[in-house]
Amino acid sequence: MSLAPSRSLFFLAFMAGALTLGASFYLEFGASLRPCFLCQMQRAFLAAFTLINLVAALHNPKRFAIYLYGLASMACALLGAITAVRQVLLQNAAPEQAADCWSSLSHMLENLSLWQALQLTVKGTVDCVEISWTLFDLSLPEWSLLFFIGMLILGVMQFSRLFSSRHLSPARH
Repeated sequence: MSLAPSRSLFFLAFMAGALTLGASFYLEFGASLRPCFLCQMQRAFLAAFTLINLVAALHNPKRFAIYLYGLASMACALLGAITAVRQVLLQNAAPEQAADCWSSLSHMLENLSLWQALQLTVKGTVDCVEISWTLFDLSLPEWSLLFFIGMLILGVMQFSRLFSSRHLSPARH
């Protein structure tokens, strides 16, 4: 079985990531939506995901490298999904829980060590709780979560195709 479809899937994932990254930059600079720290983390995972898939599509890897690129790509998608889930949970938390959030990352960095600020950022800031934009009644973190889940599904499909082709191919002597 040819591995060319793997290259096509990497290119498809790259295009999806590039379009999503472009949309996030448009929302920041065109629509003037300021991203919170969790949004920036999701964008970093998205950028890494996109770059990995671009390199994989251009490299035209063999089976072992396809596994490595696929694992790296899926790791970025999983980490992006985790940060998106955290932000969705913060946005849907009770208002009294949102009061425990710090005002902003810059305020935390001024008053805490870098490590403490990063730990508390995962807990959440007021910027992360605020819903400033929706499309079809879904917030940006919810859209981000859908994207990352979709890319994880694409990665699982690619791995299942690779594993099934390995088991179905005739043994070579």
